[in-house]
Amino acid sequence: MPADGARPPVALYVHVPFCVSLCPYCDFVVYAGAVTRGPAARVDAFVGAVQVELSLRADALDARFGSVRPPLASVYLGGGTPTLLPASSLAAILGLVRDRFGIAAGAEVTIESNPGPDERGDAAALVAAGVGRLSLGAQSFDPAVLRRLGRRHRPSDVADAVREAREAGIRSVSVDLLYDAPGQSPASWSATLEAAVALGVDHVSGYALTLDDPDAEGLTGPLGDHLPTRAGARRWREEAIPEQDEERAAAQYGIAVERLGAAGFRGYEISNWARPGHESRHNLAYWHRESYEAVGAGAHAFDGAVRRWNAARLDGYLRALAPVDGSAPVLPPGGSEPVDADTAAAEAVILALRLDEGLPRAVAEAGRLGPHLGWALEAGLLETVVLGRVERVRLTTRGRLLSNELFARVL
Repeated sequence: MPADGARPPVALYVHVPFCVSLCPYCDFVVYAGAVTRGPAARVDAFVGAVQVELSLRADALDARFGSVRPPLASVYLGGGTPTLLPASSLAAILGLVRDRFGIAAGAEVTIESNPGPDERGDAAALVAAGVGRLSLGAQSFDPAVLRRLGRRHRPSDVADAVREAREAGIRSVSVDLLYDAPGQSPASWSATLEAAVALGVDHVSGYALTLDDPDAEGLTGPLGDHLPTRAGARRWREEAIPEQDEERAAAQYGIAVERLGAAGFRGYEISNWARPGHESRHNLAYWHRESYEAVGAGAHAFDGAVRRWNAARLDGYLRALAPVDGSAPVLPPGGSEPVDADTAAAEAVILALRLDEGLPRAVAEAGRLGPHLGWALEAGLLETVVLGRVERVRLTTRGRLLSNELFARVL
């Protein structure tokens, strides 16, 4: 094992940066329009490039850790809309992952999808390729909210996508939902939760709509991991932000806690609820600070000691991995930063507190949380529980809503 604490990956993320259209609130690395479909599409070029990157990353891992490494416990194809790729391309990517990284028996293999009939792909082909978990970008079951968000699908499309997934044998289905969205009332949010529960999904991710400015944060340069915000999206956000309300968002979060809990979902992380056994193992690897590899434009990786990212620009990604001049491919442009011991200690506390298991009280008292523990307990942000005969501290529902205030102190 390297002296710097780096570890071989237990998970792999593949970022597929294509969508049929761009939603105005989205800050993910996404390309749409002619790049995605038609004679000028770059999808095939990307598929070839990402396979080259997978091989180069595997070569680097072989050189560092040896070719006999533990197989991956999780593979996650995200985006974008990975199901826009031909089924044969998805199968080829996963086949290469098996050959070069290994995929453990019983591993979690997830693919993200939009629910529209021309976007969700062939569920049976996904299962044949090895996918066992589907994450659907539902966002809402209110047609008016979907229109305001710029979504293309209808609520009935989500039901169709879930049905097709079940019929094909996909074992676990998750839906992403947004709250504090413009035009969304508490009643609309409650109805969306009821609709998700009624569909029998296994996992719900509920996120407050966050409208950041990656340009202002300096994330959109040539080596940045974000794309510049389009003018239309910026105008949409300027109109949407005044319609958001912190108190309404808090109330909607409380509704989710109550309704999903009553339906048998465990709120195992601040924004995630799952039926028993359906927690996202891939995301748990992130929250447990395990090592993970990543490929694709804008993708982020972590080896336990260094965070690394690929630049978001697709042209640069393709030039590096599929050079037209016949030169040998090289790893794509991007950046990296070492994680020092102080930052690692703070991250460990913050990520542990995002989970409902929290962290042992003895660890909390001795570490970065110690100086703030009394205040957080007194303020009702933390509570003590006994899990497996160990006294632990974890966030209350109020603490989850105000977690950033506590996390800022820990940092």
